[in-house]
Amino acid sequence: MEYQKFIESKRIKPKLYGHDANEENLNSALAPFQRYAVKIALKRGRFALFEDTGLGKTIQQLSWAQEVAGHTSGIVLIFAPLGVAFQTIREAEKFGFARVNFAHDQSELQTGVNITNYEKLDKFDLSVLAGVVLDESSILKSYMSKTKRALVDACKTVNYRLACSATPSPNDYLELGNHSEWLGVMPSNEMIMRFFQNDTMEAGSYVLKPHAAESFWQWCASWSLCISNPSDIGFDGSNYILPNLNQEFVEVSTEGLPATEGELFRTVVINATSIHKEGRITIERRAEKVAELVNASSEAWLVWCNTNYEADALKALIPDAVELRGSDSDDKKEQVPLDFVDGKIRVLIGKPSMIGMGMNFQHCRNMAFVGLSYSYEDYYQAVRRCWRFGQVRDVYCYVMAADSERSIIEIIRKKEVKHMEMKKGMTTAISNAHLLEQAENDTPYFGKQSGDNWELHHGDCVHVAGLIEDDSIGFSVYSPPFSNLYIYSDSEFDMGNSVDDGQFMKHYSYLAEELFRITKPGRLTAIHCKDLPMYKGRDGAAGLRDFPGEIIKMYESKGWQYHSRVTIWKDPVIEMQRTKNHGLLYKQLCKDSSASRQGMADYMIVMRKWGDEEKWDSVTTGGERFFDYKGSTCQAPALKDVSRARSEEERARLYSIAVWQRYASPVWFDIDQTDVLNYKLAKEKDEERHICPLQIGVIQRSIELWSNPGDIVFSPFTGIGSEGVTALSMDRQFKGAELKKSYFDIACRNLDESRLKTGDLFD
Repeated sequence: MEYQKFIESKRIKPKLYGHDANEENLNSALAPFQRYAVKIALKRGRFALFEDTGLGKTIQQLSWAQEVAGHTSGIVLIFAPLGVAFQTIREAEKFGFARVNFAHDQSELQTGVNITNYEKLDKFDLSVLAGVVLDESSILKSYMSKTKRALVDACKTVNYRLACSATPSPNDYLELGNHSEWLGVMPSNEMIMRFFQNDTMEAGSYVLKPHAAESFWQWCASWSLCISNPSDIGFDGSNYILPNLNQEFVEVSTEGLPATEGELFRTVVINATSIHKEGRITIERRAEKVAELVNASSEAWLVWCNTNYEADALKALIPDAVELRGSDSDDKKEQVPLDFVDGKIRVLIGKPSMIGMGMNFQHCRNMAFVGLSYSYEDYYQAVRRCWRFGQVRDVYCYVMAADSERSIIEIIRKKEVKHMEMKKGMTTAISNAHLLEQAENDTPYFGKQSGDNWELHHGDCVHVAGLIEDDSIGFSVYSPPFSNLYIYSDSEFDMGNSVDDGQFMKHYSYLAEELFRITKPGRLTAIHCKDLPMYKGRDGAAGLRDFPGEIIKMYESKGWQYHSRVTIWKDPVIEMQRTKNHGLLYKQLCKDSSASRQGMADYMIVMRKWGDEEKWDSVTTGGERFFDYKGSTCQAPALKDVSRARSEEERARLYSIAVWQRYASPVWFDIDQTDVLNYKLAKEKDEERHICPLQIGVIQRSIELWSNPGDIVFSPFTGIGSEGVTALSMDRQFKGAELKKSYFDIACRNLDESRLKTGDLFD
């Protein structure tokens, strides 16, 4: 069946670019979990090892690189931060690997394993390589950075790719997307479209779809391992227990220090702009506290700073300290960390941005921070240089902060708690996914429930429509998933759960074809939709997409005829307050009005099943068309004329004309956006996505205009039953389909209770 083949094509399956490793070629020093990691990385060919500090990523990447070079008889190049490259060469010698060649440029590459620094990327043509390794691959972190883009472009033709990093930031999903894009698994923007939804409270931002979390981590597991301990993936982790980390936050008094320039009294508010101004005032006292600890000890110390003025103050107070800073030569940046490891340097002063990534300083157990920035990641990575697997002693970490900087300490502490919680959750999710196979549901139908004049099917709408007789539906009205804007489940049968807009419209076309078959000749289908926003980060440009136009074209390709379009007015102020979209802000009008736009209306796109006119089933009462002016909710503009009518028939006729004038307007200005079926009970636990029920007023008008009493009204996306309840209240029958179980259950209850007064249901 063509449709089933299409559904199968939507399932994500890991691609294999590599080969089965030759066990004899793998380094004998590999621990069992490391051997497993190397083997799966070689078989996939393109893989990421997200492993906590000290789990031996270096020996793993060297084993991977050596096997790829031997298997292909080609060149493998490892990129590493400054200083890390020569540590890697040392590790290779320690574990008995063949010589690792340091290459300054293309001319120095040799067959086998080579290593260089990221700063030299532009000196190489990577298209000639058999494999590339990114050591400390968090360099891909920035979504739009030049380095990330350069690495992605440079490695497009390289078959074997390996990324190695400590566990990525759990709340920065785009870092995972950047790794996926570099590996050639899936572009970042496609990852966003498949697993994320627009944050409706902040334009241009994304949040992970709660229902898609399991599928997201299973997908991540298809191209990566995330390990905090070997036990995460079923191996013995008893030898990988971290020693104690003793953190002490030392508060330095600012009593007696001068006020900030321009102030009579000392008042301090620490923020991103004032932090360095306050830092210069308090640096001497903070540096003195650090010097007291370091100078009273004979052990090795790693002293962290954020600025050059902090480094200068520390150097003046610690006689035997050696400092690294950005202006130093590459040779010095590479040699000084090695001298520190060898014990030639007792005290090393540096910034997390320079030596906070990739360095192994397990020989040192003492650290001091002369100050902190707002970046928890910088702090975390700096601490892990010493507090890592392989460290056999307890680690002591002292953080100096002025009493005026308490807010920074509190922020770092809160971020630390959140980071550890999220890291544990992410590691568990990816690890579990490696232990479980993804279940595939080939049966998109789970049964039905029915009542007085209604029938609701729990299953895929295309499959359900296929169960309905030809030419039997009088009218269909519904709101489809808005492409990738709202996605309601992780099922492949969920139309909105698509890789891109093309896949969505292909899926949608199967439904349009079935709707054409089951609709009575001459009758209509009404589709509630809107223009869709485009975002620069995801789509390459900011703007709007003509989603209604795409629906019209797709429906026409399936035999439908474009009948009409109704614009449903929406308050732009409410939209602005809800989305904070820059195009609707007054300040944008003042700043650059070329980016200003109008609010986004909703539309009802109406399509007609044409064909043999002799078989048409008209929507009529057989004579004049009368609307029920006594029970109608329409506030006709000509009501005063109706009240002057001399007979009941004339009154009904005048009222019906007034209603027609309102309904025939190309813009329905009087739709109450809040007039929707109560949906609170349909929200599942931890659900963050937007629920978009169609307004009752829109459904009522559509059914009243385009169907007869007694007709079967069909909704392929029943949701919680808005179309069905409204149809039943207007003496129609109803058939529907709903894939999501929680919505199906609520819809059945609403339909069963439709005998109650409309006001009770729409409360």
